[in-house]
Amino acid sequence: MKPVGYMLAALAAMAVATPARACTLCTCSASTTGISFGGYDPTSPVPKDGAGSVTLSCTGLVSLAGTIDIAISPGSSGDALARRMTQGGAALNYNLYTSASRTTVWGTGSGGTGIVSAPLNGLLSFSQTVQVYGQIPAGQWPQAGPYSDSVIVTITY
Repeated sequence: MKPVGYMLAALAAMAVATPARACTLCTCSASTTGISFGGYDPTSPVPKDGAGSVTLSCTGLVSLAGTIDIAISPGSSGDALARRMTQGGAALNYNLYTSASRTTVWGTGSGGTGIVSAPLNGLLSFSQTVQVYGQIPAGQWPQAGPYSDSVIVTITY
């Protein structure tokens, strides 16, 4: 029995000294709801806002003290600070933001962009929906028609 006691004491010491991970022996996934801005009026002096979401789900041993980081790629423009939707050769500028105030561009956390960290809220499973805030700046005169862009959501846990 003594070796087991020593082993448990050693594991407890390692657990205290090791940085916290969001998930141990778990699997996480993300699903998204796209942003539909609806009709864009080039004569309007105000930006056109929209919202979508990222839903995170994890099962396994989930830490109650950790977070999951969510990053979003720049999309087809290659620059998260200057995203654009396209239709053929035409483009319509837009961006994605970390909050409803639309002040921090949601990107990879570098080059002037931010990421969102979702706090964990479960022990054996975790699920949380995080809002994605979009905006098309006013004053653009795009060709009529549907515009789109695709971004990649990356979760780190």
